Amino acid sequence: MGSGGWIIGSASAGHLKMTASCVAQDPLGWAGAPAVIATMHGKQRVIAPLAKRFLGTSAVPVDGLDTDRFGSFARDVQRRGSAIEAARAKIAAAAALAPGARLFFASEGSFGQHPQLPMLALDRELVLVRDRETGFELAGHAATPDTNYGFTIVSDVAAAQAFATRIGFPAHGVIVAKARDGAPVAGPDLVKDIADPAALAHAVGALVARDGAAAIETDMRAHRNPRRMRAIKRAMIDLLRRVASKCPDCGGPGFAVMRRVPGLPCRACREPTLLCRAEILQCPGCGHRAERSVSAAAAEPGFCPACNP
Repeated sequence: MGSGGWIIGSASAGHLKMTASCVAQDPLGWAGAPAVIATMHGKQRVIAPLAKRFLGTSAVPVDGLDTDRFGSFARDVQRRGSAIEAARAKIAAAAALAPGARLFFASEGSFGQHPQLPMLALDRELVLVRDRETGFELAGHAATPDTNYGFTIVSDVAAAQAFATRIGFPAHGVIVAKARDGAPVAGPDLVKDIADPAALAHAVGALVARDGAAAIETDMRAHRNPRRMRAIKRAMIDLLRRVASKCPDCGGPGFAVMRRVPGLPCRACREPTLLCRAEILQCPGCGHRAERSVSAAAAEPGFCPACNP
């Protein structure tokens, strides 16, 4: 488990199982409300069907919206601020282009090292919804090590093609860039939307012929990365669960896990581990908080830094 609202794990049938109670109850009066999705990378493919089925609203992308200006995974535009700040900026831009819409959805992802397993990469995804009429805002989260996030520096086309094969190219996209100090760098040499082996060979070959090396990396844009698209879907499902979860104090929606507290004791030595011992739930409306202990009484020694340093 991760900290905050993040739920770390791979896709499973359990993650995707929902009920139609959200639509039946319609706790926020969203059924039939005009809705848009702040995306230019096809995220409506996973967000819109779930919004329709469980919230009763038909969400569509906003024409003319450039979300790359808020940050690009190719590093040609650096993201400013946190993931939720970027999602809010996307929603604000979409609201300016869609004055008749009430609901706005936006997604933002972050990639980096797994907090407990540094050798693994972790994909953290957030889906945010905002109601223009009421100002209500709620985010769903998901985190998974099921990602092909990575790069390599190559000195020939064959090595680039081997990397591309490992990450699932061409279904999963790749980006080719100039290499500097053992890493890809943004600049005029950056090549996106490589669709076939011939285009890949041409992009890599040109840089290798000039510089002696090229960087090839996974394209983490959602429309070029099916694994990331699945993670966005899980974040949207988490958002729907939060909408359906009522606060025991005020009865409003969104009462859900906001933070996880580490320290589950080791079964052998009773020292605290990094595993979660409790969850903090909070209402986004009235602020009511509650602590809920996890079902496990203790952690296995394999997870204990004292027993298994």
